[in-house]
Amino acid sequence: MKFHKFGHLLPFKKTSIKKRLQISSFYFVFLMIIPIVYSISVSSIHTSQYDRIITNVSRANRIIQTVKVDISDEIWDIVAGKKTFEEGKQYEILNDIKNGISEMMLSTEDANNRSVLEVATRAVQTLEKYVNILGTQINENASVSDNEQILEEVRGCAALIYDILQDFIVAEIETAALTNESIKHSFRTLTIIQIVIITFMVAISIYTSVSVSESIRKPIQDMETLSTCIAEGQLDARIKLPNVPELDPLSENLNIMAEKIQELLDENIKEQKNLQKAEMKTLQAQITPHFLYNTLDTIIWLAESERKEEVIEITKAFSNFFRISLSKGHEWIQIEQEFDHVRSYLTIQKIRYRDILDYEIDFDPTLKGRIVLKLILQPLVENAIYHGIKNKRGRGKLKVSAKLAENDYIFFCVEDNGIGFTSQRLEEVLFELSDRADPENLKSVYGLYNVNKRLKLYYDMSACLSIKSEHGKGTSVSFKIPSKFFSGVEDV
Repeated sequence: MKFHKFGHLLPFKKTSIKKRLQISSFYFVFLMIIPIVYSISVSSIHTSQYDRIITNVSRANRIIQTVKVDISDEIWDIVAGKKTFEEGKQYEILNDIKNGISEMMLSTEDANNRSVLEVATRAVQTLEKYVNILGTQINENASVSDNEQILEEVRGCAALIYDILQDFIVAEIETAALTNESIKHSFRTLTIIQIVIITFMVAISIYTSVSVSESIRKPIQDMETLSTCIAEGQLDARIKLPNVPELDPLSENLNIMAEKIQELLDENIKEQKNLQKAEMKTLQAQITPHFLYNTLDTIIWLAESERKEEVIEITKAFSNFFRISLSKGHEWIQIEQEFDHVRSYLTIQKIRYRDILDYEIDFDPTLKGRIVLKLILQPLVENAIYHGIKNKRGRGKLKVSAKLAENDYIFFCVEDNGIGFTSQRLEEVLFELSDRADPENLKSVYGLYNVNKRLKLYYDMSACLSIKSEHGKGTSVSFKIPSKFFSGVEDV
């Protein structure tokens, strides 16, 4: 079915819709920036003022407590003979007081408040002078009455400093009150600005809506009708181009989409068939008679040799291997289960190839609970053993690792120090893993092909195997997949 009457529009200039939307967008952005800039500027100023006032009041309160209690008690302990002048902390207390006042002087902008702090500074200097006199008298073994007289002078200076700082706190509170009034005024101004801006924005919105709606209503209606036909399965439906630059690409894409959907449906059916074949081959690879017979023969041999512990170990590994392989029909399992599957397989192979195989599993524990496609590591491990380690002289080493990569991806790697690929063979293997290869004509990379195919089907085209190999030194097979959490996956 084709539509021959779609696509009638009122005559507008080709740039009219775009230009009107750009102009209205510019006004919207400009009007929205005004209150934001005003609000940020005013808030920054007032916040800075409040922070300064609160900091100064807090410092003044701490100094008041120090002057009221600490300095008098310290001098009294010295005069009473509870501690020597040298043991006393009177100078530390005086330094704290002076430093606190200096900090308030630096952060105070009001001239009157600075004058109050200058008076407080002179009072502290007088207090320090009396403390020095007391130190001199004590060194000269002056009478107790003379020392008590100095103590009274110290207390008098402390009381004076206390009163001065109280006045400073009152002055700062008055400054805070003025700042609060300024905030209220700024809020009223901002409210008026926002009301005016909203009025302008509503007017612009109404104008843009009326102006543009007729330019896009009919093409959108036609495209909606076309999409409905496509959704109902009428894949031969088409729409005429509306001759509007903003809508022509969308109309053309809808026509192309109608053509491509059928192609995608056919391709999807083909991919599903390939997926089923890959999954079947992967499962069959887990239960090949060769692997079953060799493992059972190993169990019998160990039992006849009365090696009970190894019989138990390999039997448990054998059972766990197939339990995870089946996974109650689940396609997705937790990553730690995938590593348990590999560990069980390597436990069996380690017992069988004790003299030529060592392995290491490096699993980042922070990956626990993340979900991966099952049976993506064991085929790679099997390939490393049978095509790498068994074909070299001497002892082989295999390492399976997983770690968290950037952008919340998980990086997997299977490395071996086996015979490796020649450069020619590596090219052949990479070709057989590519989309150009015919899966029916694979030579010996069934496991690698199946894993590569399943990664692309279940994740995306970027999730594919990367192979690095050097003949005589070993092979590294790695891939990277997005990290997933999925609470619906059950333990197998």
